[in-house]
Amino acid sequence: MDNFFNNAKLLDIIIKWKYHLVSIVVAAILLSVLFSSPIFITPLYKSYAVVYPSNISPYSTENETEQMVQMLQSRDIRDSVIHKFNLPKHWGIDSTYEYFMSTMVWYWEQRVRVGKTPNEAVEIEVVDPDPKIACDMTSAIIKYYNLKVRGLHKEKFGEVVDNYNFIMDKKQKYMDSLSKEAVALGTKFGVLEYEGQTREVMRAYFSNKGSSEVQKYKHNLEEHGGEMLKLGEMMRSESEALATLKLDADRALMDYNRNYTHANVLSKPFPADKKSFPVRWLIVLGSTLAALFLSVIIIGFIENRKKNSLNAANQG
Repeated sequence: MDNFFNNAKLLDIIIKWKYHLVSIVVAAILLSVLFSSPIFITPLYKSYAVVYPSNISPYSTENETEQMVQMLQSRDIRDSVIHKFNLPKHWGIDSTYEYFMSTMVWYWEQRVRVGKTPNEAVEIEVVDPDPKIACDMTSAIIKYYNLKVRGLHKEKFGEVVDNYNFIMDKKQKYMDSLSKEAVALGTKFGVLEYEGQTREVMRAYFSNKGSSEVQKYKHNLEEHGGEMLKLGEMMRSESEALATLKLDADRALMDYNRNYTHANVLSKPFPADKKSFPVRWLIVLGSTLAALFLSVIIIGFIENRKKNSLNAANQG
């Protein structure tokens, strides 16, 4: 056989069998055209979008683009899109089928692709028999991505807001208790403001030569002035801390209530006016070449057997 293909005048053999080969090529073309038609292969239309991540912070060692890809491939987004477009019915998958979910996931992975571009953007591609649905699915994936990131941010900042509110509530209660102690000192002993009262009492003490009323205030300040001074410092310190916490809590509340988008769309999806699969000319070309090659191989075997039979007859 090797000798045949190397030295047996392959061109002459092809010329000898030219009518058979032409018939096979024509048949291959007709059959490949038929079997690549919509009767046998459902045409698919592609829609795509190119997006950049925005208003997100990366987790671990991944960058924003890698994080975006992971979220776009999440089960939550996939299930939301499947439910929105009723894809089991649209794709003709029986929901009572034993392997329904595995089949849905397989179809999804075949028809939805998310990946990074060389420029650190993210490309979302969707193919579907309906070009409008392919376009709408692409837009829906971006929409559900925004909602998912927004939900994660609300969950995170909600915890931060709750924590700030808890701490501020405790500090406010502590300040209220300090204030009650200060009021009690003022009501019971007349000690209101240590430094100012001390100056006034000492002025009165030296002016009135220590009257009983002045002696009383002087005694109260000596006994409880230090406590009032300590309470005042503690209240000022707690008030400053509470004011700082309030500013941080307001920032966290702003983050919690913000409704930012998290995807900058560079290329918006649109309904395709030309199918992307199957590529019929490629199928026809491949099928025809394969049929032609196989035919030549078979002819080679036939010619080789004839040659061997003829040699055997001559020797006999």
